[in-house]
Amino acid sequence: MRLTGLVGLVLLIATLNLAACATSESPPPTLYKRLGGREGISIVVGDFVTNMAADSRVNARFKDMKGPEIEKLKSNLADQICDATGGPCSYLGRDMKTAHKGMKISEAEWNATVENLVKALDKNNVGAQSKSELLGALAPMKADIVGQ
Repeated sequence: MRLTGLVGLVLLIATLNLAACATSESPPPTLYKRLGGREGISIVVGDFVTNMAADSRVNARFKDMKGPEIEKLKSNLADQICDATGGPCSYLGRDMKTAHKGMKISEAEWNATVENLVKALDKNNVGAQSKSELLGALAPMKADIVGQ
């Protein structure tokens, strides 16, 4: 009887240890969190917009935008990235096809835009995996932006 009680105690302790191990693993952080949350995303977006303004391949598209319009653009971009990366934000702006209708954005302009985003991500030390995941999340928008 004493041996049965000891075996039972050992099994109980082993089971509790396994349960503790199973619950102590937390899920990996979302892309949103790896980008630094809303604050980190806003910083990347600010750098991205600065890069776009300095890039002669695309800056003509923004030459008529004034301060409040630029701030709205930044806010919409941050919401869009936040939403696409598992954050708590909801993008409430126009869909990409409607927003870019009649703009006739070229493949070269799209590529320049992606380069400017990568440059902003690099400046903010975003890792290769997170960068790849973000670009993958945004890539489907290309069909609704280029050539519209």
